[in-house]
Amino acid sequence: MSTLYRKAKFLLAVQHLEQLPTNITHEVGFAGRSNAGKSSAINTITGIHSLARTSKTPGRTQQIVYFQLDETRALTDLPGYGFAKVPLAVKETWRKLMEGYFQTRQELKGLVHIMDVRHPLKEFDLQMLEWCEYKSVPVHILLTKADKVSKNVGSSTRLSVLKATKEIGLIDAEVQLFSSLKRLGGEQVIEKLDYWLEYNGK
Repeated sequence: MSTLYRKAKFLLAVQHLEQLPTNITHEVGFAGRSNAGKSSAINTITGIHSLARTSKTPGRTQQIVYFQLDETRALTDLPGYGFAKVPLAVKETWRKLMEGYFQTRQELKGLVHIMDVRHPLKEFDLQMLEWCEYKSVPVHILLTKADKVSKNVGSSTRLSVLKATKEIGLIDAEVQLFSSLKRLGGEQVIEKLDYWLEYNGK
């Protein structure tokens, strides 16, 4: 694994767009519904077990959390709400933050979108993908918990999700199977991160 991701450390948590860091020139966002395995994926990719907190209470993250990799590069953990029981006012604040982030953040070079391979393409997922299509943000989809399904089911789901991205208009979106538990698919997504972050892997 590249040493860049092993250097990841918490930088700040953003609740308002004016708090976005000015020193970061290249960042990649991680998005996904609550309990789709987003925090576990970030921890697996960086090799830092407790970097992104995991919780049995979905929806705890209501901020954009920055993990700095070096002086100018970062990963961002974007809030996700699938099953979260939160007030409508909180969800509205979240929506405005996320819309503003996608509309204004030129430093965002790509989005790693997390979906549970057993429950892909829910309303939240489609909303995020449509935002990306609208703002021309490249997307790489991780179908997590691939160890929970057979290879045939995983392959079939990957193809159906890929077809859905084309229908939305995400022509260059990539879809892969991923498992934090089995450490499956890590090299593939890191190769994409290196490309987006313009990192030579050394």
